[in-house]
Amino acid sequence: MVALLTPRRDARPRAVPPAPARRRRHRRRALVGAAYASPTALMVGLFFVLPLLLVGWMSLHRWPLLGVPELNAPENYADLGDNSLLRTATWFTLKYTVVVTVLLFAVSFGLALLVQRRRPGVALFRTAFFLPMAVGFASASLLFLGLLSDEIGPVTRALDALGLVDGYVSWTSGSPNTALASSVALVLWRFAGFNMLILLTGLQAIPLEVYEAARIDGAGRWQTFRRITLPLLRPTIALVLTLMVTGSLLAFDQFWILTRGGPDNSTTSLVMVIYRDAFIRLDLGSAAAISVLLLAVLIVFNVVQLGVLRRRSQ
Repeated sequence: MVALLTPRRDARPRAVPPAPARRRRHRRRALVGAAYASPTALMVGLFFVLPLLLVGWMSLHRWPLLGVPELNAPENYADLGDNSLLRTATWFTLKYTVVVTVLLFAVSFGLALLVQRRRPGVALFRTAFFLPMAVGFASASLLFLGLLSDEIGPVTRALDALGLVDGYVSWTSGSPNTALASSVALVLWRFAGFNMLILLTGLQAIPLEVYEAARIDGAGRWQTFRRITLPLLRPTIALVLTLMVTGSLLAFDQFWILTRGGPDNSTTSLVMVIYRDAFIRLDLGSAAAISVLLLAVLIVFNVVQLGVLRRRSQ
């Protein structure tokens, strides 16, 4: 045993490659890594960075769709304060974001808790809740437009047969409240299953041993939910809320197809204002200025969200 533990006298120390060889090896690895990352970097540069720089440059010019651009900085930004439609759209977009975020999170979280435990038939419910996500958003908007039509839609006829409404109701253009409710119902139907799946993934990532230990200590369901589920689910909740708020601020399809921004521009979103300035008024400079401000709002929100998440996680 002593002989086995005694190092051999003729054992030589492991040769260390010289510094130039190590530098060449590190340089070769760096070049290989850059070669792997270059296609992605090229795509990001061509389809994100360059368009973003172009939008910023366009926002400083009077840029007609057909014509020669003229530098007019900062006129495009100064004129935004006099744009009454932009003020109306900003207020509506904020209201819509709050309503959709609260309702969509409540429905998605409720569905995730409903299908969290494995029992007979739960896989069918998970698939059924997620299935609307397979329908394109524009197609889903057209589907709801047909269902809610006051002439051929079955929703109004069914409610009229049940005595809940009197005659035909114009759900998408009759009043600002019904138009907003129609858009919110579409978003809930389309995206509740997707957010449910994200929250369900976070719920199933919580170790069962934690719940068992809490049950042994005498914790009730509400205490377990408040003290264990919510704190451990915080990163997933932050991700879902970020997706909800970002999608709501960038809402376009449902309003353009369902309500056309009506009645009386009461459901006109910020992205619809950008679209109208660019392709109806043919003023790309004004549309680019609104886009830059909207991007700044999204960046600020995401920075604040990540900061709050980091602070609570420490």
